[in-house]
Amino acid sequence: MNTTTAADIDSKPAARARAQRDSRWKLFRSHIEMYVLLIPGLIFLLLFKYTPMYGIVIAFQDFNIFDGIAGSKWVGLEQFRKLMQSEEFVQVFTNTLLISVYKIVLLFPVPIVVALLLNEIRRMFFKRTVQTIIYLPHFLSWVIISGLFINILSPSGGLVNQFLAWLGMKEISFLLDNDYFRSVVVFTAGWKEVGWNAIIFIAAIAGIEQEQYEAASIDGAGRIKQMWYITLPGILPTIVLMFILRIGHLLDAGTEQILTMYNPVVYQTGDVIGTYVYRVGLGKMDYSFSTAVGLFNSVVGFLLIVFGNTFSKKLLHRSIW
Repeated sequence: MNTTTAADIDSKPAARARAQRDSRWKLFRSHIEMYVLLIPGLIFLLLFKYTPMYGIVIAFQDFNIFDGIAGSKWVGLEQFRKLMQSEEFVQVFTNTLLISVYKIVLLFPVPIVVALLLNEIRRMFFKRTVQTIIYLPHFLSWVIISGLFINILSPSGGLVNQFLAWLGMKEISFLLDNDYFRSVVVFTAGWKEVGWNAIIFIAAIAGIEQEQYEAASIDGAGRIKQMWYITLPGILPTIVLMFILRIGHLLDAGTEQILTMYNPVVYQTGDVIGTYVYRVGLGKMDYSFSTAVGLFNSVVGFLLIVFGNTFSKKLLHRSIW
């Protein structure tokens, strides 16, 4: 005879909830040292990432450095209207998109190819030597790299122009010509970061079970087929993750890089949102307008990440969240 009462039925969810709480508390107590180690990182994030967000209100003010945030006049969306009506910003926005798209299309696949090729090298000494050589440029600052390429591309005695002269061609001022500046930006970015970015994909390849390669080899699959049917599908989640994150930085075309390489002659093709904020915010001391530009950049970047994640989830059934 079933003697279950309504009170017993109602008590079951409550008992399950208590059990879950007790389980979480037990888990927390068993890993208390790990949670303590999180405290310095959380404090860092709070002080240097979240607290400065208070300064976003400057974008809605006619900010005066002497009056401060509290004393500056509130103008609402006036800075954003000024932003949308600025012909100069339209050019800057276009430059940013073009340079970022070039970097994604031309440079994003390269670290994947490098990782695949390095994975096929069987001589460890040669493999480690190549890895070290292609990683090294990442550890050089853009100031050093810019100085290096300014000398290499110099129209007066630069290595590239000497080679062009030897071929009987006309010398080119790469960093003073709007037709070439974007190409220089993309090439130098690839030269510096391709090797370092390949590390992520090499690590992903290392996580693939070796039994799959052995089974494929027994079935008669060569190295190319193993690469295509095992390695690439195995690192696809990592590729999707990195691509979504890269889309989120679509409006970040490399501010530090361009600041060290460009000049007023190539503003037409080289001035991007980051350098524009620097010029307007510090050069013209228009802090409210530059903050509005930066906020616009951040919001668009966030929306791009959400869009990229949603698109990837629907098309590839893989996503960050």
